[in-house]
Amino acid sequence: MPYSVFQGGRRRRRRRGPACLALICVLGAAAAVVYVVRPGDADRPARPAPGVSAPLQGTGTAPLAGGGTAPSPLAVRLEEPGDTVRIRFKHPPRAGLLFDIDTGRVLWRDDPTRVLPIASLTKMMTALVVSDRVPKGAKVKITREALRYHGSGVGLLPRGKWIGVNTMLHGLLLPSGNDAAIALAQRAGGTLPDFVRLMNARARRMGLLCSHFTRPDGFQDRGNHSCAGDLAAMARAVLRVPRLARIVRRRQAVLPFPVKGGKLYLYNNNPLLRQGYRGITGLKTGYTDAAGRCLVATVRRGRLKLGVVLLHSPNPATQARKLLDRGFRVDR
Repeated sequence: MPYSVFQGGRRRRRRRGPACLALICVLGAAAAVVYVVRPGDADRPARPAPGVSAPLQGTGTAPLAGGGTAPSPLAVRLEEPGDTVRIRFKHPPRAGLLFDIDTGRVLWRDDPTRVLPIASLTKMMTALVVSDRVPKGAKVKITREALRYHGSGVGLLPRGKWIGVNTMLHGLLLPSGNDAAIALAQRAGGTLPDFVRLMNARARRMGLLCSHFTRPDGFQDRGNHSCAGDLAAMARAVLRVPRLARIVRRRQAVLPFPVKGGKLYLYNNNPLLRQGYRGITGLKTGYTDAAGRCLVATVRRGRLKLGVVLLHSPNPATQARKLLDRGFRVDR
C-alpha cells in the first residue's frame, strides 16, 4: 500500500529517500522474522469473541494423530441445510438447536455457532472429565475451597469428609451444585487451574471450536463460553457415558451420605423432568445474569431421540416443549 497522508483535503505523497527505503526494508524483514518464529499461529483457529458466530468451516472436527482433522462423531451436522422444523418465536432465544441425538442431523437452528456464556451448562464438560479420570467407587474429599462456593450448591457437605463420586456427580448434575463441582475438580485434576486445563484439552479433542472454560462450575461468565452446536456435541457425549446418562434422567435421588440419618435427598432442576414431559432423558440447566436461562434437554420416544439446546431463552421450558413436540411430529 503506498504511504500517503491527507493534508488540507488533498492527498500528499511523500518521497522516499534511499535511507528511508533501507529502513523500511529492515523493519519489514524483522517483522517477517518475528512472525515466523511464533509456532502454530497459522494452524491455531481463532476463538470467536462472545456474541460472535463461529465459522462453520472446521467446526465439529477432531485432530488426527498424524496431523489434520477428521469429522467428530459427536458433532451435529451444521453444514447440511434442510431443517424440517419450521417455528418462529415472538421472543426467540439468542441461540438454539434441535437435533437428532443418534445421527446429529439438525431439525431446527437459530444462530447455532454464536458464542455465548453458558452458566452451569459448563457442568456437562466437568462431568465428562470427572468420568474420564475418577473411577466408579472412588471417594471425593470435601475441601475448604469447595465450601466457599457461590451460587447454587448441594449444601450440607461436611468439610474433610470423603463422599462417593457417584453421590457427588448427582450433586453436580441434579441441583447443579457448585460446591460439588469444585470438590470433583480438585479430586480429578489436583487443582482448579489444572482441572480447567483438562476441560479445555477435552474440548479440543472433541473438536469444539466455540468452547472455552475458566471454571468447573460455570458460575463466572468471563472467558467461559460455548455455542449451541458445541453443547449438542457435549450432550451426545454425556449420554454415551452410562453412569452419567443414568444420573441426568433422574427427577430425584436418595443417596448415601456421611451425616446423621445417612441419606442425601437431591432434586433435578430440569423443568421438563419436573413437569413429567413424556420421554425426557435429561439433561442440564444453567442461569446467570449474563447467560440468561439456558437449557439442554434430551428426549426419547420409540426409536427416535431428539435433543434441544436453548441459550438465553425467555422461557426455555415452553420453547423446548414446542420444538420437541414439532420435531417428533415431523419425524414420525
